[in-house]
Amino acid sequence: MTQAAGRPEAPMHGFVGLGVMGQPMALHLARAGTPLVVWNRTPARTEALRAAGARVAASAEEVFARARVVILMLLDETVTDTVLGRGGPAFGKLVADRTLVSMGSTAPQYARGLAADVQAAGGRFVEAPVSGSRKPAEAGELVAMLGGDPDTVAEVRPLLAPMCRETVHCGPAGSGVLMKLAVNLYLDTTIAALAESVHFARRQGLDLDTFRAVVDSGQLGSGVTRVKIPMLAAHDFTVQAATADAYANTRLIADAARAAGIATPLLDLSSDLYGESVRLGNGRLDISSVLTAIESRTDTAPDPS
Repeated sequence: MTQAAGRPEAPMHGFVGLGVMGQPMALHLARAGTPLVVWNRTPARTEALRAAGARVAASAEEVFARARVVILMLLDETVTDTVLGRGGPAFGKLVADRTLVSMGSTAPQYARGLAADVQAAGGRFVEAPVSGSRKPAEAGELVAMLGGDPDTVAEVRPLLAPMCRETVHCGPAGSGVLMKLAVNLYLDTTIAALAESVHFARRQGLDLDTFRAVVDSGQLGSGVTRVKIPMLAAHDFTVQAATADAYANTRLIADAARAAGIATPLLDLSSDLYGESVRLGNGRLDISSVLTAIESRTDTAPDPS
């Protein structure tokens, strides 16, 4: 099939997984003019992509049939394996002669194993987990940490440009995920510490607008504090990055640390708090809901008097 004036039609690219992060990421591609075919398990999430000019597939298999490069932004390893039919006869047919770009968070050993399976089936693989939550995704300000063969990474990088402010090649498959785990260790412990700081200020009777002004005017001010302090002050846990996902990430980091004999004392304490917030019913609320776990500990602590 050709376009007008006899020019060959631009190659189609695929995007599977249009959740909190995936939908705005795919919208950036579509709005940048990337020929795009998309699929999501919940069809309603595809309508914004259809309006932006993307084709909507009836199945993940249709995406792979139409596209040579397919981006996956899926919830976890189990969902990824299910969508790909990994371990069954459909997997090889799906990924052969395709480049698979996995942008979700997984364990490093999972990324290495998936890369090996894709390559054994005649495909190519790049991992590209991102640093950032919903607002950076909506702004096209994500940072992608790439792992894979340098030549394949070089081919994929221009495709990621509309979604990402930076793309950094971290090494072979598994390196990108490890880099994200290192970054998330810093992020997850920082959010927990910020929530505890807001809790301390509130319970001491300080004005939280003044607290925010002091933090943001000093060296601790950042994009994180400017977004999260108002949310924490208002108990507004509208999801940017879900608490259940943050908790799962802390477990991935802990597992990777234990396998390498690395101590993670701050991570372990933060992970406990995220787990408590999930058990309080906040799993699909924003990561800042970790505040409720801290509040619960205060409210159930023995009276110091």
